[in-house]
Amino acid sequence: MAVLSHARDDLDDAAIVAASLDEPEAFGELFRRHAPRLHAYVKRRLGPPIADDVVSETFAIAFRRRDRFDDGRAEFGAWLWGIASNLIARHHRQETRMYRAYARTGTDPAEDGVADRASDRASAAALGPGLAKALASLNAQERHAVLLLAWAELSYAEIAATLDLPLGTVKSKIHRARNKLRKALPQENAHG
Repeated sequence: MAVLSHARDDLDDAAIVAASLDEPEAFGELFRRHAPRLHAYVKRRLGPPIADDVVSETFAIAFRRRDRFDDGRAEFGAWLWGIASNLIARHHRQETRMYRAYARTGTDPAEDGVADRASDRASAAALGPGLAKALASLNAQERHAVLLLAWAELSYAEIAATLDLPLGTVKSKIHRARNKLRKALPQENAHG
């Protein structure tokens, strides 16, 4: 632990994963680095009540499987997002119901009270019922790809690694999703 404790900020994620095999507490550094961004994304996708559980489960799975992490195949972040993506897929029906309910009622089911500040989250409520309905109309893979780009701010290459798809396929899915969203959204949103 002595070497790791002095140089954690200097180590890349793969080195920390490797170190955590002998020093499990080192894995906490990966949580510190990745949890806030991952949590913000999951919260946008599934709502605040589920986000904590999904992020916790993501890191628990990553910790249990850290001996299988292959840094030659993917960066740790992409591997972690892949785990989260699989968990989000399990909640897909809830997500679709959330968007459809918001599109029908104009009330964001992900809203968890006055304590949430608008600047801290950009859920469907911040985007409006039109976008919520448009997102609900996308197939799961298109929606997941476009939200990884827009909300998680992942690059196309990171999305490809996360979804375990070829880069060209990801670009096509995002292009199709954007076209569907443009057609589904009111014209005034297209110019502003």
